[in-house]
Amino acid sequence: MGTAPLPDGPAPEGRLPGALLSVRDLRVHRGPLLVVDGVSLDVAQGRCLGLVGLNGAGKSSLLACLAGILPSSSGTVTLDGADVTGRPSWERCRAGLTLVPSGRHLFGSLTVTDNLLIGGHLCRDRRARRAAVDSVFGIFPVLADKRSQRAGELSGGQQQMLAIGRGLMAAPRVLLLDEPSEGLAPIVIEQVFDAIAELKRTAAMAILLAEQNAGVVDVCDELGFIREGVVSAQEPTQAASAADVKAYVFGQ
Repeated sequence: MGTAPLPDGPAPEGRLPGALLSVRDLRVHRGPLLVVDGVSLDVAQGRCLGLVGLNGAGKSSLLACLAGILPSSSGTVTLDGADVTGRPSWERCRAGLTLVPSGRHLFGSLTVTDNLLIGGHLCRDRRARRAAVDSVFGIFPVLADKRSQRAGELSGGQQQMLAIGRGLMAAPRVLLLDEPSEGLAPIVIEQVFDAIAELKRTAAMAILLAEQNAGVVDVCDELGFIREGVVSAQEPTQAASAADVKAYVFGQ
């Protein structure tokens, strides 16, 4: 399943060479409230950037804006050199920018397979959609065993895997993951993070992972810390530890 190209546009000033996703001076309002304040970041192919912060720090608003669900007040969003700032969510998704939202938002009464097929609705080729489903089952074998089970009957961890799998069905070039560890037991979080790490290694995509779980240091290549809508400079994860993440997020 391919993605549709976007018309070329001017790249933002200072864009990192090779970055699939570049954001410059992005601001987002919810009503009168400024929730994202001048964010700039880059994510390259094969890399994972972790965005760490508490609930209410602006993580979900930032990812929703990048996916085209929330409008930006100013700034630019660039996908592989093409300016997508003013484009609607479906065009961004078709071009390869896919959001896996927090809370999973599955169709609980539909089967695992049907939820995945909904994620692949942009592809008109039935064989290609089925091949994409098989690919997801290869990444998450537990879902293959439950392919005919209703999504609402899955465990929390299995539902999160299904939500990520549904996002992969859109053949993303940039995958936006919003709090994939939310509400999961530690052992399940480890399984989900292991799957994300495997995606980073084997798939030709960039990943932006918004989290408040300290385990992101084992998955991400760089970290950025977000507070009151402001993101600190990206730093390699070697410069941070799980203790640093806990100290920043929880003040411990």
